Amino acid sequence: MHVFSKIATGALMAVTLLMQPAAAQQSHEWKEASAAGYTYRYVTNDPSESRFYTLSNGLSVILSPDKKEPRIQTFIAVKAGSKTDPATHTGLAHYLEHMLFKGTDKFGSLDWSKEKPLLDQIQDLYEQYNSTKDEAKRKAIYEEIDRVSGEASKFAIANEYDKMMANMGAQGTNAFTSFEQTVYVEDIPANAVDRYLAVQAERFRYPVFRIFHTELEAVYEEKNRGLDNDGRKSFEAMFEALFPNNNYGKQTTIGTIEHLKNPSLHEIRNYFNTYYVPNNMGIIMAGDFNPDEMIARIDQAFGYMKTKQVPAYTFDPEQPITAPVTREVYGPTPENIMLGFRFPGAATQDAQMLQLMGSILTNGSAGLIDLDLVKKQKLLYAYAFPYVLIDYSTLILQGGPVEGQSLDDVKALILAELDKLKKGDFPDELLTSIVNNEKKSVIEQNEKYSSRAYMLMDNFTSNEDWKRQVAYVDFLSSIKKADIVAFANKYLGNNYVAVYKRQGEDKNVVKVDKPPITPVEVNREAQSGFLKTVNAMPEQTIAPVWLDYQKDIQRAQSGPYEILAVKNDDNSLFRINYYFDAGSWNNKLLSVAADYLNYLGTASKTSEDFSKDFYRLAAAFDVYPGNEQTYVSLNGLDENFEESVQLFEDLLRHCQGDPASLEAYKQRLKKSRQNAKENKSSILRGLMSYAQYGANNPFNNVLTDAELDAVTADDLVKVLRDLMDYPHKIVYYGPRTAAQLAPVMNRLHPAPAALKPIPAKKNFVQQDMLSNKVYFAHYDMVQAEINWVRNAQPYDAAMAPTVSMFNEYFGGGMGSIVFQTIRESKALAYSTYAHFAQPQRREYRNYMMAYVGTQADKLNESIHAMNELLTTLPKSEKALQNAQEGLRKSLATDRVMEDNIIFSYLNAQRLGNDHDMRRDVYEQAPKLTYEDLAAFHKNQISGKPYAYCIVADQTKVSEEDLKQYGELQKLSLETIFGY
Repeated sequence: MHVFSKIATGALMAVTLLMQPAAAQQSHEWKEASAAGYTYRYVTNDPSESRFYTLSNGLSVILSPDKKEPRIQTFIAVKAGSKTDPATHTGLAHYLEHMLFKGTDKFGSLDWSKEKPLLDQIQDLYEQYNSTKDEAKRKAIYEEIDRVSGEASKFAIANEYDKMMANMGAQGTNAFTSFEQTVYVEDIPANAVDRYLAVQAERFRYPVFRIFHTELEAVYEEKNRGLDNDGRKSFEAMFEALFPNNNYGKQTTIGTIEHLKNPSLHEIRNYFNTYYVPNNMGIIMAGDFNPDEMIARIDQAFGYMKTKQVPAYTFDPEQPITAPVTREVYGPTPENIMLGFRFPGAATQDAQMLQLMGSILTNGSAGLIDLDLVKKQKLLYAYAFPYVLIDYSTLILQGGPVEGQSLDDVKALILAELDKLKKGDFPDELLTSIVNNEKKSVIEQNEKYSSRAYMLMDNFTSNEDWKRQVAYVDFLSSIKKADIVAFANKYLGNNYVAVYKRQGEDKNVVKVDKPPITPVEVNREAQSGFLKTVNAMPEQTIAPVWLDYQKDIQRAQSGPYEILAVKNDDNSLFRINYYFDAGSWNNKLLSVAADYLNYLGTASKTSEDFSKDFYRLAAAFDVYPGNEQTYVSLNGLDENFEESVQLFEDLLRHCQGDPASLEAYKQRLKKSRQNAKENKSSILRGLMSYAQYGANNPFNNVLTDAELDAVTADDLVKVLRDLMDYPHKIVYYGPRTAAQLAPVMNRLHPAPAALKPIPAKKNFVQQDMLSNKVYFAHYDMVQAEINWVRNAQPYDAAMAPTVSMFNEYFGGGMGSIVFQTIRESKALAYSTYAHFAQPQRREYRNYMMAYVGTQADKLNESIHAMNELLTTLPKSEKALQNAQEGLRKSLATDRVMEDNIIFSYLNAQRLGNDHDMRRDVYEQAPKLTYEDLAAFHKNQISGKPYAYCIVADQTKVSEEDLKQYGELQKLSLETIFGY
């Protein structure tokens, strides 16, 4: 997949910080130190405290310790991606990423001596297939590939890698490929380091490309998903035009259909041997470990790897763009336009200037585009972001039209903002605010070990200097407006690419056809000797930590409002929420009013003034109305706490409606509502809500067109002001105690003389499903999206351990029954899963949900495959043991912290629970047997009526096929959406 990294974001430190004397600035220099026999480099005053090692074989190791949670985020990154794919085999790096999950000669195989000759035969057959043009001969060769693959699969153990990782309590097992990086991702318990390193060192020693033709089919599915993704097509068209000489534009990460149809295992092996060498790889870790011990362990595990010269990527420099270049992309999603400018690559100072320029244009609050185009509602949406790569960078700008606007109108408005930038038509204090927000961002990025690891990984694969990253705030502080103006004038002219995303049929779409595939063996019960060795490795026990809602949450009172607080002892950030036990089921206007607030001011301040002030304070607010609860949220820095809350309260309590802004908002809202009808994910969510609740359901509980037309500005302002007078709780995480906060909030957040009663709630009742139903909606797409849904019995807390264990075993990940059967064995889908879901409130019912995203011509096969699993639960004692062990270890190392402690408490209250339910799952789930899960499956899932919610192109699926699964009902978009 593509990774959109290095998007400049900000929201930083308070203005008071800038008023400190220059001498208070910290210096950032590379230094060298030694410990435990290893030399490392570090940057002085680096908040991540990262150490940069290079082992004797050239392997880079970057370690950032963080003791807050007993877990470690790991990345194994290779500096190779689609940019270095052979021109005759595009998509190869991405193929290889998938194959690195298939094992080696030591794991993933029942009998390597018997499996290897068959795999060699398959490799030779693919080379014949690759070089053969005659379709009849190709078909015969493929049939032989399918036959031999079936024989080889008898000796393969599917997903053994995933089983080992799950057994040690790993989370987030995944990988991704982009232009110049392929990265393997794991989040592991701190006590699983030895197991993790043993598996990873073996994984990269000699990967075996087994179960290849079914995995290739998964890549086909990924390609077809891309054909249905208009955003991806626009991005690829942009890079093709910006980089005609560089592989950024000459080839795509997923590869061409022609190359997907003609893979070469020989070329994949050559790619691995060329680029997967230690001097081209990095191991990045952040979390709970001692770096002196960790580096020795990594050296011992990966010291076997041998240095090898990596060929340099060469390309002809791009010629200057002297006039606008245009491209057009067609598809069913709403129209938009994307503009792109070319800049120097990551290692240059210009790349840092580009990031700053991106923040001046778009920072979510006070950028030129934010204020001029979004706040003033001149466009449906608009934004800019930098995309920084090694050879070149880009500035991407995108905008969507309101009703009646052409894409050229959108382009003109965006270019006008660039003209302002080039003229210096922005306030001097904007640069100060950006610096303040970047300081806050540094704190936020270092709060969580996982985000810290990601930054270090991305810096490594981009060949950037970490010192420059750490010193970015100092760099910003040195930049003057004149520098920005000169930079903008240097790079922003008529030298852009414009990609017009238009609505209509994409006549260039060529689907990857479904080849005939015989399901392969997965050998669920089998275990290699290597797996047994890894699972037997000793580990220190990590004791679980459960929440005690009475001890872990501080309580106080501010007038009639209960304060629930958790103290932040780590930094100066605060987050405060006003929590209301009411939502859009109480008032359909609430979600509209919450959004409209972004365009309101008061008698003394415009909406733009508020945005500038919040950004100056490095504060941000939002209103999140759900169905039955609402959060009014504010975050920022403690030194600006009172001013931030005062500003927030002023806006909430004194906002004034404006008929002109309301009319513009209504037009934009109508356009957004229309766009939602052209979004397949929204359509599928609507189908599921219809299936669960009937014609009147939470999804279409929205204003009708007539109701929206009748809404006045006073109506919406009243909703916002009334909200503040309803009973609510104050949820706080920050440097103050609840006792310290109470008198401040009593002053800043005064209560009315009498609180208003919350309006009565509209209740939606989950339907009994008495017979199978098929709910179908048409969408112009290559794939078909299928959801199974069934309402089950009401919530019962006693079921929680069984539900958790069942989900882990049945449909929870790549080692689950569902994934192994539908993707690994039958190659029917790129994405598939299933889970038994528990509700948010105790008065509601559980429900079963399953999903397959597949090619339209595989719809029947996919439905039959999932139905088999919903009818009969396959038995695998090994899979059950793996699920038990993985769930237990994940819970033991799970730490609920910060304001999540309070949100956990509120969730428990809604479900009628008085304690942390994770404890029940931890204590009871590992004791469950297959018979327990089978009984649960029989009582809750098997033989029950289901609603099939299907979104597909009606020309690609048969009505008769659909009717065999239940009573068919084709739903109109108006019925689904309620307008």
